Amino acid sequence: MQKDTDEYPMRINKYLAREGISTRRGADELVAKGKVLVNGRVAVLGEKINKDDKVELRDKSKPKKFLYYAYNKPVGVITHSPQLGEKDIKKSAGLPKDVFPIGRLDKDSSGLMILTNDGRITDRLLNPDYVHEKEYRVRTENPLRESFKKTMEAGVDIEGYLTRPCTVRKTGPKSFTITLTEGKKHQIRRMVSAMHNNVVELERTRILNVRLDNLGTGTWRVIEGDELTTFLAQIGMK
Repeated sequence: MQKDTDEYPMRINKYLAREGISTRRGADELVAKGKVLVNGRVAVLGEKINKDDKVELRDKSKPKKFLYYAYNKPVGVITHSPQLGEKDIKKSAGLPKDVFPIGRLDKDSSGLMILTNDGRITDRLLNPDYVHEKEYRVRTENPLRESFKKTMEAGVDIEGYLTRPCTVRKTGPKSFTITLTEGKKHQIRRMVSAMHNNVVELERTRILNVRLDNLGTGTWRVIEGDELTTFLAQIGMK
């Protein structure tokens, strides 16, 4: 395993997560089951390792087959914790039971979601310490002000938080595209609201190199081949 030379000594679960072996929770489970060795001895929960330590797995079971899907979420579908009567993304997508959505897209928004059974990518894709581009198409209630693009790109104060610089392209009197490298809750809607306007339609069209393109509403496709290789490389998994 290739070690990151920074931040040592490092907790064993963080190390395994950074190496793409497992999530931190999954790493703790591996350690608890005695499947992780440090310098030839069985690792213990919570221990810290140094950059010269040799970390090994002794799990000889068949490797899990990881699956990755791009899904075009319709408006009205809930990505997490649906309440009684609400449409669940996992049921709506009709994908294998062990896959789950990475990140969120609110009920009133549509567009690209990535679903997978690979828990290793969750932190890599969602952790704010990593900078990953996500692109959205937005339509507003009122015409965009002359200063809209410049103000949005510089950062908007949303309830005491200044958003990171972003890229905005006006596509019409009441429409624009925006590329973000962060994902605060309802961020685009709150940014537009701070500009004295309202979002009436919001669609995510890209996550890193994975694009929505012509994927039909409520349908999915497999992420594979060069697209998958590039995606995993961009989040540091290859």
